[in-house]
Amino acid sequence: MSTAEAQPGAKAPAFRRILLKASGEALMGAQNYGVDVEVARSIAEEIKAVHKLGVEVAVVVGGGNIFRGVSESAGNMDRAAADYIGMLATVMNAVVLQDALEKTGVYTRVLSAINIPQVAEPFIRRRAVRHLEKGRVVIFAAGTGNPYFTTDSAAALRALEIRADVILKATKVEGVYTADPVKDPTATRYDCITYQQVLEQQLRVMDASAISLCMDNNLPIVVFNMRRPGNIIRVVTGEEGVGTRVCNQLPESVRLARESAKLAEAEAEVERRRGAKEFQDNLDRA
Repeated sequence: MSTAEAQPGAKAPAFRRILLKASGEALMGAQNYGVDVEVARSIAEEIKAVHKLGVEVAVVVGGGNIFRGVSESAGNMDRAAADYIGMLATVMNAVVLQDALEKTGVYTRVLSAINIPQVAEPFIRRRAVRHLEKGRVVIFAAGTGNPYFTTDSAAALRALEIRADVILKATKVEGVYTADPVKDPTATRYDCITYQQVLEQQLRVMDASAISLCMDNNLPIVVFNMRRPGNIIRVVTGEEGVGTRVCNQLPESVRLARESAKLAEAEAEVERRRGAKEFQDNLDRA
């Protein structure tokens, strides 16, 4: 189905194939644990809206709403064993999201890195790509299938394997900030930032291995607030001012704007010091 056929008059998507990385916590809603089926349904509706534009959609979902290998709930468990339990949690979330999507009329396939044939197909790269080409949403479950790797790393790996144009990292804030916006009200949002800046400033976008993988393969990431209705489609259609784009090189306009801002700050500082010196000189002469 072409984009024009999918939704006449709609704004053309900026990407042909995307990978959405959603945390397990996104499925909790207001609960402290587990899955809120109404939240799953609303996420499915958002994905459906993007799918109707003719965009090929893959999803990697976390399992933190059920179990996380590095969390306190793992206690003193062996890390590998705890991570495998976390992978099973992502399979559970993937099946929940599959059910929600299919109830909206979107054909969906779950591909698992751990072999569970009664629940999901095994992950085979060519099969995943073929599902996408046939217009099905593909949900990747069980991370990479290996302990010590997060679902962020799985998202980067799967996105590269299926040759996605971008990773959409769904969060509960509007993008990447200079500091934690919950703790620091003066924190400002970046419109665009480089992978190197993310690593150097230790900004919590994705884990370092996932960022490095994207940086090495020039795969852009867009970090956005999934809790704001319609944001996924805004990102996909390239709407300005939504989320933060992480890439290897800043656009020329962004770079020039930042250089101008730095120059203005430097000039203001010079003026401040000159004014302070004149004030001190006048005091000395008085």
